[in-house]
Amino acid sequence: MRRYTMSDGFAYLDIIFFAMVAAFIALRLRSVLGRRTGHERRRPSRFEAAGADAGKVVPLPERDKPKPLEEEVPVADPKDAAVKAGLTEIRLADPSFDLDHFLAGARAAFGMIIEAFAKGDKETLRSLLAPEVYENFAAAIDERVAAGHTLTSEIVALRAVDILEARLEGTRARITLRFVSEQINVTRDKDGHLVDGNPSRIVEVVDIWTFERDVHSRDPNWTLVETRVPD
Repeated sequence: MRRYTMSDGFAYLDIIFFAMVAAFIALRLRSVLGRRTGHERRRPSRFEAAGADAGKVVPLPERDKPKPLEEEVPVADPKDAAVKAGLTEIRLADPSFDLDHFLAGARAAFGMIIEAFAKGDKETLRSLLAPEVYENFAAAIDERVAAGHTLTSEIVALRAVDILEARLEGTRARITLRFVSEQINVTRDKDGHLVDGNPSRIVEVVDIWTFERDVHSRDPNWTLVETRVPD
């Protein structure tokens, strides 16, 4: 039978001491790091922060935060009574409509469409254009490809976006914008020779585009339904 010795007593004291130190450290860590209660704010992922429809353009604002109907709709030119009345009519049909949000999306759409047309990206164009407009853009792309030409377009600056028209036709809201931009557009043949444009010259381009959306649709995105140049 093993006899208890003084060294055994010291060993037990050491064990108790280290256990107390470990418990103290654990308590300190707990007070510094805190405990999860189930109510912490979850950090959103990169995709959640951008929004589920970040890849789409001209979206309406979130429907859970509509502005009161009695608020005056801001317009680029408050002196234009017809535009002001049209925006108010659209707003009454769809309380979630926000002009600033729409214009931001329209500016993004303008750049995306110009870039997609130059690259011949029909898939992107199809998602942004009405069928009739898409057919015209696709035909121009096919004609360019058949000739062996390539187009490069660079929007140097978007100088102005003005509202020319706004109206509600049945359930369809239509807004016509005038884009004034500075661009560099260059067309080359298959050998890289210059066919049209100047890579060193910036030109002012004026486009008039009409966007449309069914206010009763669950799809929040607007579609480009008409393009033209000033008379």
